[in-house]
Amino acid sequence: MLDRLIHRTALRHWRSVLAQAPSAPAPLLRARRNRARALRAELDRLIHAADAQLTLPAIGATAFPRPHGTDWAWRPALWRGPLPVRGLASPADNTPLGDEIALFHDCRRREIALRQDRNQRPADLAPFGLCVEVFGSEASFLSLAVDLPHAAVQGLAPTHILRVDATLDAEAPQQVFLRLNIRQGPNTEQVVRALPLADGTGHVEFDMAYCGLDKNRVQALWLDVIFERPAMNRLTLRDLTFARFPRAHL
Repeated sequence: MLDRLIHRTALRHWRSVLAQAPSAPAPLLRARRNRARALRAELDRLIHAADAQLTLPAIGATAFPRPHGTDWAWRPALWRGPLPVRGLASPADNTPLGDEIALFHDCRRREIALRQDRNQRPADLAPFGLCVEVFGSEASFLSLAVDLPHAAVQGLAPTHILRVDATLDAEAPQQVFLRLNIRQGPNTEQVVRALPLADGTGHVEFDMAYCGLDKNRVQALWLDVIFERPAMNRLTLRDLTFARFPRAHL
């Protein structure tokens, strides 16, 4: 309320100054013009900062393109909102990143740094991205294990296709594989696909009819995003989304 009162008072003041401008003496008018210019400079800076912030994807955003007929879609929390800890240095193998994702690697010296950044490009749909820097040369792999929620399992059938879309920036060319894990009782089926990237974006579709799915026994799904030989590279995974939809009947 106090902020609104100050704002209304300032508006009345400058309207009064404007009304007096035609009859004001030159020294007073010059002083008021200088004050107005200084105020305008600060207001322009505020407007520029606000415009830049308000054009960013909204925190918690879940919107992204989905195939026709999608009956379940999801963006993990890491790309929707801020993590409790935004950065990690020298993380150990099997380090959790929130409740849904864990980091795995074989870098003995842990020459790795992670940071959750706010996405700021016009094309970004996810509010946040994950930046991973690997400084050493000994890491042969680095992976993110993403636990899919139970909703992804409910109603899952061999007629479904699970699509995974990713947006990745890399300083050096990087080979990426997606491995879908399907837990069915004591067994776990695994299907690996290379992620083709064109201009930093790519997708993979897992056809459940060819994944050994038993809809009566499936218990859990998780995805491994595997970066092969990421040594001396900086990777920014700007978005990761999932969509499940029925395959067209042939």
